[in-house]
Amino acid sequence: MSKKAESADKIMADKDDSDELPLQPEPAPERVSSSDVEPGVPAPRAARFGEGVEGRGVRRERGISGPRAGFFARTGQFLRDVRAEMKRVSWPSVREVKNTTIITLVAVIFFAVYLWGVDQLIVLLGHFIGWLLSLVGVS
Repeated sequence: MSKKAESADKIMADKDDSDELPLQPEPAPERVSSSDVEPGVPAPRAARFGEGVEGRGVRRERGISGPRAGFFARTGQFLRDVRAEMKRVSWPSVREVKNTTIITLVAVIFFAVYLWGVDQLIVLLGHFIGWLLSLVGVS
């Protein structure tokens, strides 16, 4: 045994646990729940990507930022956002799609055959138990 290990064992052996104070439970943390909110206050909306520290505030209440845009303006903005997001997508190559499709089909066929086999074993076991019970005269 090394000198460090021996000294550590000696320190641990000399330590008396009875001198320690009994553990006291920690107080429960302060919470803010829905019961703390006054009635009639609108709920905060969810944050969008890009909001928060680098963008606008995350918790914006409805109606504070002005009147809401019309249906067609919001639909057009949505379609522009979708188009911009689709440009950022990294699409898989044809080869990657083929490979993952083949892997998926092989896995589905494997598990279908496996589950069929387990089902056949359970049916066979049921017939065997029925045969044993008929020998005893129970069924």
